[in-house]
Amino acid sequence: MLISMLRPLVERGHDVSVWLSRYGKASREYEYRGIKVVPLASRLDFPTAVRKADVLLAHLETVPSTASLARGYGKPLVVVCHNTHRATFRDAAAGGTALAVYNSLWMEREAELFFAEYPKSIRPESSLIVRPPVFADEYATKPGKAVTLINCNPEKGGKVLDALARRMPDQQFIAVRGAYGEQILPDLPNVEIVEHVRGDEMREKVYARTRVLLMPSSYESWGRAGCEALASGIPVIAHPTPGLCESLGEAGIFVDRADVEGYGAVLRKLGAAAEYKLASKRAKTRSAELNPAADLASWCESIEGLAR
Repeated sequence: MLISMLRPLVERGHDVSVWLSRYGKASREYEYRGIKVVPLASRLDFPTAVRKADVLLAHLETVPSTASLARGYGKPLVVVCHNTHRATFRDAAAGGTALAVYNSLWMEREAELFFAEYPKSIRPESSLIVRPPVFADEYATKPGKAVTLINCNPEKGGKVLDALARRMPDQQFIAVRGAYGEQILPDLPNVEIVEHVRGDEMREKVYARTRVLLMPSSYESWGRAGCEALASGIPVIAHPTPGLCESLGEAGIFVDRADVEGYGAVLRKLGAAAEYKLASKRAKTRSAELNPAADLASWCESIEGLAR
């Protein structure tokens, strides 16, 4: 999501740098899609960069420390909220945030309920909704034959995939290893394990091989993977979290994650060509509705307004 939000700023001529907060393999600066990336292992001086910056942006665990530097150097702070957990809103409230970015209408409503408990003086000065941007042409492909789950931890539905694969031995399944959490990867002849896939390789390695995407997640504030699948007309069967209901809209096929038989029934129904064609058409229609152009224009204008 963050990369998709930063790319338009680069395209508008802004210098954008990302300072990583965790150690990885890289130890020197590098460039990714026009964005300068500074690894934590480079040991460069972040406060010096803050002093020279026009706008600071933080998310997840980086918010408290970045907020402290923003206050110290008098820089406007933008906080991207990825979930509705109280800690997320609490961090956004405590930092003198100039702009809070929410990824959905339901997150905005949850934030309003949270901030109602706080004095106006410490709430974010303004807010903006930017739905996780999916550039459909970067994901659109001809669907494949498999039923796929991306990130097989229990919260994302690893147990559902395992149960379905055992009940449907003639159906091909793909289990994509996630970047976090305990992975439930069935050792079954009809399940192919795909190692973690980079975002820019998802079209070729995942969606081009997928006929139906599973999203039986216990929690999703939005559900970007589902929106990526919609670009190819891939039907998505999902647990009805508020985020998934909003993101998938009428294209979503919603089944409670505890109802494994219900997931199986939908998969069998989509085996009929006419049913699949209708579901695929709905998916492509929803993908077009989620064109990120308007959200990103508002985002860029808001950042430029803070930088003046």
